[in-house]
Amino acid sequence: MSTKTAEIELTAPNLDPEILSDEALAFVVELTREFRAIRLGLLAAREERQRALDAGGSLDFETSTASIRQADWSVVPPAHDLTDRRVEITGPVDAKMVINALNSGANVFMADFEDACTPTWENVVLGQRNLLEAQRRTLTLETDAKRYELGEDLATLMVRPRGWHLVEKHAIVDGEPVPASLFDFGLYLFHGGRVAIERGSGPYFYLPKLEHHHEARLWNDVFVKAQELLDLPIGTIRATVLIETITAAFQMDEILYELKDHSAGLNAGRWDYIFSVIKKFRNQPEFVLPDRSAVTMTTPFMHAYTELQVATCHRRGAHAIGGMAAFIPNRSDPEVTEAAFTKVGEDKRREAEAGCDGTWVAHPGLVGVARAEFDEVLGERPNQLDRQRDVAISAADLLNVSIPDGQVTEAGLRTNINVGIRYLDSWLAGTGAAGIDNLMEDVATAEISRSQIWQWVNHGVDTSELGEITADVVRRLTDEEVAKLEVSPLAVEVFLDVALNPDFTEFLTLVAYDHLT
Repeated sequence: MSTKTAEIELTAPNLDPEILSDEALAFVVELTREFRAIRLGLLAAREERQRALDAGGSLDFETSTASIRQADWSVVPPAHDLTDRRVEITGPVDAKMVINALNSGANVFMADFEDACTPTWENVVLGQRNLLEAQRRTLTLETDAKRYELGEDLATLMVRPRGWHLVEKHAIVDGEPVPASLFDFGLYLFHGGRVAIERGSGPYFYLPKLEHHHEARLWNDVFVKAQELLDLPIGTIRATVLIETITAAFQMDEILYELKDHSAGLNAGRWDYIFSVIKKFRNQPEFVLPDRSAVTMTTPFMHAYTELQVATCHRRGAHAIGGMAAFIPNRSDPEVTEAAFTKVGEDKRREAEAGCDGTWVAHPGLVGVARAEFDEVLGERPNQLDRQRDVAISAADLLNVSIPDGQVTEAGLRTNINVGIRYLDSWLAGTGAAGIDNLMEDVATAEISRSQIWQWVNHGVDTSELGEITADVVRRLTDEEVAKLEVSPLAVEVFLDVALNPDFTEFLTLVAYDHLT
């Protein structure tokens, strides 16, 4: 079924005439025509930078923007309901998650159209409906077992649209698919964001996968244009940027500067950050990483980037939000849960003591654990913006991937295969946030899994148990792991494609999206 309205063609049914109204779609069309060419130019610049790294290049702080880093300036003060962000919960946009997250006791809920949401047409459109009803305070869900409804004390809602690299293939303008970022952003701002303003809050966003401050500038231009079109004061929109690429780590000041009238700080997107390091330096053997379990937040390059994040944010009056705790409480095994709570508490205590103003959790059961650690450090203060960190982080620090005791093992390879395929199986079936081995996993899990395998194969890494990791070894272990699982052949096919294709796939979702109906 295909319908054309407001100069946009929908190649899927109009599942919600209010969400996909002529007026809302016309707004998306205007944003698309204004900014799609700039987006394509920025994606081409990504490819050019990658070619330089593939040829043996490195990264450094840009000399052309040194004046921005050296100048004295600040971002806009936090919005009133984003002043205290000590615990933020994240998850997809289905009704159950939205209700539970808003009721969780967290300060903020980041509703995710990106890594935790398989972008089926139903998920995307009905997700917008759920967020609109959440802002109206009318969202409910009836199941055979329970009725879900919103309480009185709700988290502040933030929304993460899809990244610049993705498109919404079901919405066509002038013969080309609409950039997914503009589709998600435009529909939410037009509907839920404007209701949020009426309720005394605002349209608040998280921006994923930025690789350069010019990409932040594009978002700022989108914000300005959108506010003009909807007759909203400049600065109504606020956005936190995820620092989840190694290139963005070198441009934190510049990213905050580009968004300073709309900035709500920076977040340490730790799992995608590891994936980015592997991806960007995939052809350089000195950047081969050991088993994922050995890459912790205390390893040199991870510690350096989070130290720089806090120092940069606080210098500019911006929130520094820590990373994700993905553990899912296990009701049938209290000992496992207790041990995990201890580790989560240690991680959150480290972040709070390092100066972070808040942190992320993936499950309501972790809100109390994280809050206790931040309460201990913050007390009655809403944040630590007044805490200035005097740290000197160099380019060499950000690129120091040495892990002296780190090893590549058969167990690590099997885990990457097993978890990566199980997650892809869930994603292809329409569920982008999957509980696997007591962890709430999203796309970053599969990205790390497949990129590590690609890296190990292409650099001929040896393990003591298997010898050299080759494509044949990976296929053999895949057969053995799949024999233990109930997964679709398509999930196995897609995983092996992105793990073993000699040409590294930039994002596995670019391949997997083609298989979604």
